[in-house]
Amino acid sequence: MNIAVYPGSFDPITNGHLDIIKRASKLFDKIVVLVAINNEKKSFFGAEERVKMIRDSVKDITNVEVESFDGLTMRYAEKIGAKALIRGLRVVSDFDYEWKLAAANEFINSDIEIVFFMARHETSFISSSSIKELYSNDIDISSLVPISVVEELKKKI
Repeated sequence: MNIAVYPGSFDPITNGHLDIIKRASKLFDKIVVLVAINNEKKSFFGAEERVKMIRDSVKDITNVEVESFDGLTMRYAEKIGAKALIRGLRVVSDFDYEWKLAAANEFINSDIEIVFFMARHETSFISSSSIKELYSNDIDISSLVPISVVEELKKKI
């Protein structure tokens, strides 16, 4: 089985993330969207909240699962027999960060390929942090995120 892991904080998931998931789901037998738990990073939503929002958002994509993991992504990928890690690139500034991360992941396990998806033009400006900022300033974000995110933000803010 051709399995790929799409790791990230997804705090919260955006339509840009969903676009990458949908596109990747056509190329791999199974996609595991992996919510990274990083205790050194302050998350707006808890891991379970993020998992729930993503599951609600991908429920119609049959070959996508959502999990959370506290540890190195490559170790999780090895554990489930993944052949690839999926990463998204929005703008040029993402490239430097992703290049370094890819090099570190390749050092850990060069048998797992890093596959980059370029953001589509219409989603390239969306980030999880901009979503929270726009929403907290009363900007309608409903066209930028799944409805489950809007519902969860209403509860938090």
